[in-house]
Amino acid sequence: MAKIGRNELCACGSGLKVKRCCGVVRGPSDESLAVAFLRMAAREVAEPAGALSEREFAVLLAELVDLPCLDLSLQVELPKLLSPALGRLCEAIAEDDELAGEAVIDEVLDGLDTPFVRARLARAVIALRDAGRCGRLLAAVALIDLASGSRQLLGASVIEAVAVRAGVARTPAGVLLAA
Repeated sequence: MAKIGRNELCACGSGLKVKRCCGVVRGPSDESLAVAFLRMAAREVAEPAGALSEREFAVLLAELVDLPCLDLSLQVELPKLLSPALGRLCEAIAEDDELAGEAVIDEVLDGLDTPFVRARLARAVIALRDAGRCGRLLAAVALIDLASGSRQLLGASVIEAVAVRAGVARTPAGVLLAA
């Protein structure tokens, strides 16, 4: 049996070389485990999602923006200390200023988009799907979106979390937080 080289891609699916992942004595990093989880979750739903037409997939992809309203677990956990960009996004959402919000959303996502956040959202989608609170195809598209690097669900999750924090939107339980 041939030995796996240190410079080959790791079999766990993380996309990292063996020497930087499972081949290291200390084992895979938490980040590579999160990436591997995302890829595995997307791979498991690839077949049902692959049966969708482009139009059906696009319709489900557009529905992802409403998904964070379903449950708090689908909203990104915002840091206690707001970055300047996140503060500007809060103000833009509170003032219903779409232009200001669009100008800063990419900067906010750059700071919050990590494999850990994506994996947490993926676990929440899977839990809601398994509980019957989210359709299987919508969940499949959400998992593929999270694993692909697209920011459709992540962006909607951040915007909903900011809107709830700013007191503009209610939590899924109907609670309106004081701004």
